[in-house]
Amino acid sequence: MSHDKSTGHVKKRIVLHFPGFEPLDAGKHQARYQRSALKTAKLQDFAVKVGTVQGEGRSRYFDVESEGLDWQTTSRVYLFDHDDLVRNLNDRSTLTRIAAGFSSAARVVWEGGALAYFRHAWRFGLFFVFPFLLVAIGLALSVLIGTAPYWLALESSLLIVSALAACLVFFKLFLPWSERWHTLHLFADWELAVAVASLEKLYFKQWVDECVTSVRAALEEPADEYVISSHSMGSSIAAQVIGALVERDPALFEGKRVVFVTLGGAILQCALLRCAEVLRARVGAIARVKEIFWFDVQCLTDAINFYRCQVVALAGHRDAPQPPIVFIRVKHLLSPERYRRIKRDFLRVHRQYVLDADVPASFDFTMMTAGPLPAASFATAY
Repeated sequence: MSHDKSTGHVKKRIVLHFPGFEPLDAGKHQARYQRSALKTAKLQDFAVKVGTVQGEGRSRYFDVESEGLDWQTTSRVYLFDHDDLVRNLNDRSTLTRIAAGFSSAARVVWEGGALAYFRHAWRFGLFFVFPFLLVAIGLALSVLIGTAPYWLALESSLLIVSALAACLVFFKLFLPWSERWHTLHLFADWELAVAVASLEKLYFKQWVDECVTSVRAALEEPADEYVISSHSMGSSIAAQVIGALVERDPALFEGKRVVFVTLGGAILQCALLRCAEVLRARVGAIARVKEIFWFDVQCLTDAINFYRCQVVALAGHRDAPQPPIVFIRVKHLLSPERYRRIKRDFLRVHRQYVLDADVPASFDFTMMTAGPLPAASFATAY
């Protein structure tokens, strides 16, 4: 091991990052990380070099070399993005995406998820309802347009014209307008959420197995610490992958310093569904591994997280160690001008966990994954 015990600095780190539900492949995630790292380095006065993406399949990574006045740290960042899953869901026809989205919403309601969201985090409940309510309103307006000749007592022959007008309004006007809120993308997000919770889809079970193999290989590399970071939907996916590895090879974690950081954690998006028995069991299994220190980063102004909720307890494991919650405020990370630009964009606010800040802050994703301090030190950021 290359850990500098005299200073407490980390010299070699392995990062396993599970991004959120975004249409970004490994190259785009690396480019975003590089942009943020360069800005953070300038702000915090250190040098950083972010390498290109290497590897293939589920073993893609890039290296980060950071150096300050009295420290030097090397981090290897493995990316477990699910861009292929996102693309497969979003590349289907519009009608298929709408039908599948509403079907997933109905499944979430049937599985008790919607009620649980409003019970534990009402803003997340509104996040669930929003895209489906918006599209339902658009469909209702289109139906009114399409049936206008009937309820206006006009000639029935005009129904053909009104039906064409209704289709044009919905597909050419309403849907493009609604995409400013990424509406159909959110439909796909809920479709994947049901797949992650239920493990009923073969494509997702195969994806998890591939990631388990890659994560095992990464954890066998020598390092001072291993940081498993996950953002948004990536937290549920990370829990499935890491939990499966704990079940199959618990000895792998022995003697290692492992930190599991859930950013804007939405594990409960999936875990609160009744069908998520395996996911809930794996959440408890991870919490009980003494070598894994887990903390959850939450934000009051982020509507897409379960603010002040204890994930492990709500997954049914009140007797297990509970991850401490680190509270951050996006307003305190950004300049007033930048915050004003993004504060009404709930998806942009939700991404801030993995982006650069405008001012030196106690919590910073780049510093946690490429800086000299142990990742666990950020559990007391605020």
